[in-house]
Amino acid sequence: MSHEPNLFSDGPDQETPGPGFAGSSRTSSGRALDPLAVRMRPRTLDEVVGQEHLTFPGSPLNQLVEASGGDRAGASSVILWGPPGVGKTTLAHVISHAPGRTFVELSAITAGVKDVRQVIESARREREMYGRTTVLFLDEIHRFSKAQQDALLPAVENRLVVLVAATTENPSFSVISPLLSRSLMLTLRPLDDEAVGNLLDRAVESDRGLAGQFTLTEEARNFIVRIAGADARRSLTVLEAAAGIAAAQSEEADDEPIAITESACAEASSETVLRYDKNGDQHYDVVSAFIKSIRGSDVDAALHYLARMIVAGEDPRFIARRVVISAAEDIGMADPQALPIAVAASTAVANIGMPEGRIPLAEAVTYLALAPKSNASYRALDAAIADVKNGLAGEVPMHLRDAHYPGAKELGHGEGYKYSHDCPHGVADQEYLPESLRGKRYYSPTGNGMERSMAERLENLRRLLRP
Repeated sequence: MSHEPNLFSDGPDQETPGPGFAGSSRTSSGRALDPLAVRMRPRTLDEVVGQEHLTFPGSPLNQLVEASGGDRAGASSVILWGPPGVGKTTLAHVISHAPGRTFVELSAITAGVKDVRQVIESARREREMYGRTTVLFLDEIHRFSKAQQDALLPAVENRLVVLVAATTENPSFSVISPLLSRSLMLTLRPLDDEAVGNLLDRAVESDRGLAGQFTLTEEARNFIVRIAGADARRSLTVLEAAAGIAAAQSEEADDEPIAITESACAEASSETVLRYDKNGDQHYDVVSAFIKSIRGSDVDAALHYLARMIVAGEDPRFIARRVVISAAEDIGMADPQALPIAVAASTAVANIGMPEGRIPLAEAVTYLALAPKSNASYRALDAAIADVKNGLAGEVPMHLRDAHYPGAKELGHGEGYKYSHDCPHGVADQEYLPESLRGKRYYSPTGNGMERSMAERLENLRRLLRP
C-alpha cells in the first residue's frame, strides 16, 4: 500500500517545473522529472476539459469539490466510469484539494483487504485527532473481488472515507450493488478533438508544461489529435516525446522556440495504440457494431470493425464464431450459402491461423454484408420454443409415434401413417403437429433473396399437407 502525498495541498505553491526534455532546467522540487501529463494535470474543475456535463456550477461533483473536510453532508463517495485518459485520476486529485482532506491512493491491481483496512483505520485517526476527512482514490475498482469491495462498505456508509473509485468497465456489472447504492456514479465522456487540441495548446504555453520554449505546427497538432484516440494522457505523452526529438534535432538559436513538426510526432509515435480492452466495454461495443453493420448490409463499416478487432489482437476464433452466428441469425434462408461460407472461414482460421486468417474472414464478412437478410428461421424456432415453454406441447399424434418396439402396434402407434415417398409430389396429406396446435404456423418467409421463391413453395406444401 502506498500513501500518496496530496499534490494539491493548501501549503505554499511548489516551484514551477520546466519542460521535461533533455537539457531542460530543473527545479529544487524535482517536479520537472514528472511526465508532462502529470505536470499538466488540472488543479481545479475550471481546468478540466471535455466533462462539462459534470463540472457545471452546482453539479454534484462541484459540490463535492467545494465541501470542506468537516462537511460530512457534502462528502458523498463517487464512482467515476469512463475510458482511459479522460480525467478520472485528475478528478480524484481535484476532489482531494478541498480544505481539511487527506488524500490516499490505492490501486486495485496490487492492494488487498489488509491495505483497505489500514487506510480505514488511518482515516479514523485523522478524523478523531485532526478533524480531517480522508479521500481514498481506488483505481480500477473493477479488479477488486466482492470480498474486497465489501470491506469498503462500513467506511463508505459512515462517510469515514470519501471513496473516489475509477473504472473503465460498466459499474453495473463490476461493482457490488451495496457500494453502488451508497455512491454517486458519474460517467466521463471521451474527449472530442477540440478538447484534446486545447490541452495540447495549454501544455505548449503553460509554465507547468513546455513553457513556450516550443511551437506546435498545425500539422503536428492535427496528427497528435488524430492518433490520441480521445486519450488526453496519450496526447501529452506523444507531445513530450516529440518535443524531446525536436530539441535533439533543432538548429535554432537558444532563445528561439523550437518547432515541433509532424515528422517529429510521427517518430515519437510510430503506431497508433488502439483503445480496445478485450475484457471490457470496448470489446463488447466493437463486436456489437460489427454484427449490426453486417445485419445492416454496410460492408464498409463491417470491414472497419473487423479491422479494429484484428489490430487490437482479438482472438480470431472469437471473430469467426460471431461470423457463423451472423450467417445463421441474420441471413438464414434468404441465402443458404452464407452459413457454409461462414463455417468455411471459421475452419480456415483454425487451420491457418493469423495473419493469413484475416483473408477468409474478410471474404466471409463481405459476403454476409452483401447478402439478402432474413431472420425468419430463428424467429420461427423462438416462437415454437415459447409455445413449448408455455405448455402448448400436446401429445404426439398416434400415427407419428414409434411403432418398432414390441407391443407398440397394439397401442395404436403408427396406425394410419402415410409414407411420404408413396404420395404425389412426395407429400402426404396428414397432420404432423399435436392436436392442440393444429393449424399453427411458425415460419413466415420474407420476400428477400431466395426466401421469395420459398414463400410460394411453402404455400403449396401447406395446401398439400392440409387439404
